[in-house]
Amino acid sequence: MIVAGLGCRKGTSDAQLAAALEAALATGGLALADVGTLATGGSKRDEPAIHSIARRLKLPLVIVGDMELQQAAPHCLTQSDTSLRHAGVPSLCEASALAAAGDGAALLGPRIVLDGVTCALARGGSEAGR
Repeated sequence: MIVAGLGCRKGTSDAQLAAALEAALATGGLALADVGTLATGGSKRDEPAIHSIARRLKLPLVIVGDMELQQAAPHCLTQSDTSLRHAGVPSLCEASALAAAGDGAALLGPRIVLDGVTCALARGGSEAGR
């Protein structure tokens, strides 16, 4: 299962989120049909566009807790001062994707940044070696 971790500026549109997700998928040679779950951290739980895109794409949205984000943080590939300041982890989208994908998950690459949105893709633990 592929989990797409999302982060964004306050007030981001679902169109901006969709564009970043599409860019991340294209970079990884994947299709939207490969994504099983969207994820973000608690600091973005009230961001309307994240909920909107999950509904539009008919994908479950996992809000990852702070403890799980901290456990995933050492496995992040990139670091953002903004993410550290607001979410307490090097990359909210990478940590969210890893945590939601479960034990043994692996990022498919570093996050992409597009128009105020970050997106990272992680493969679930049982599939991480593929």
